[in-house]
Amino acid sequence: MDATRAPGAAACAVAASRPPPGSARTRPIRSSARRWGWTKFSTTELVAFIVGYAAALARLHATARPEDAGTLPRWQGPNRADIDSFLGLPVALQVPVAPGVSDELDGLVHRLDQAPGHALLHGDPCPGNDLHTATGIRFIDFEQASLGSGLMELAYLRIGFPTCWCVTSAAEPLLERAEQAYRTAWRTATGAETRDGLADACAGWLLRGDALVERAHRESDDRLARIPQRDWTWGTATARQRLVHRLAVVSKLTADHTSLSGVSRLTSDMRHRMLTRWPALRPVPTKRP
Repeated sequence: MDATRAPGAAACAVAASRPPPGSARTRPIRSSARRWGWTKFSTTELVAFIVGYAAALARLHATARPEDAGTLPRWQGPNRADIDSFLGLPVALQVPVAPGVSDELDGLVHRLDQAPGHALLHGDPCPGNDLHTATGIRFIDFEQASLGSGLMELAYLRIGFPTCWCVTSAAEPLLERAEQAYRTAWRTATGAETRDGLADACAGWLLRGDALVERAHRESDDRLARIPQRDWTWGTATARQRLVHRLAVVSKLTADHTSLSGVSRLTSDMRHRMLTRWPALRPVPTKRP
């Protein structure tokens, strides 16, 4: 559905995605609107759009208020079944799982479940669901909208757009620039600072094996259990490519987190084993198709 017809707080999405008065805008684009992901962009345009996307996402998240509680469902994260599925993969790959990792993942799931926030989450903020116009970025298609912590969608930039057909891996300086744009836009809109928790958010997406397939095929089978036997392509990358990328992201982000130190080592070992077992695996794309 279009954001202008979305229920509750989602009705504010189009207005929220416009840059605030007086803010810098990307240079005008030749068409009135383009869906990022369906049209090729130059490197300069791509950088501007990723940063602009992050800022627009923050403005979207900021449209909801505490009094909007109950107008949309709460965001649902991974659960114990996801942990069990994830921990079955290193066993299948013959990667040792250190004592305490299961408890760390239980703690992660609990933190995600209790994560504070009432941000308006798009639910599927993929390229193709954001229109880039001369007056700013506008989000559409809010069928999966919910309320929760905005970090769950800010994590898309690092973890590689987990619910989307076109996964990418942006350079670290660009990620930092985009995340700072998000924090700045959030502060401008709400007067508050963003909370810590990006590492938890990315780790949560790693646990979601159903995020290795398109939405129509989710919630049916244990996708992680299939990884050792077969690979499959969805959009711009294969399931193994996506998983290797996510393992690398989580291993790096959790390296200095004592609550996830075992997870950091495990994800590093799993990534190494996958690249050793399937040496032809290539990194996920760095640019939009």
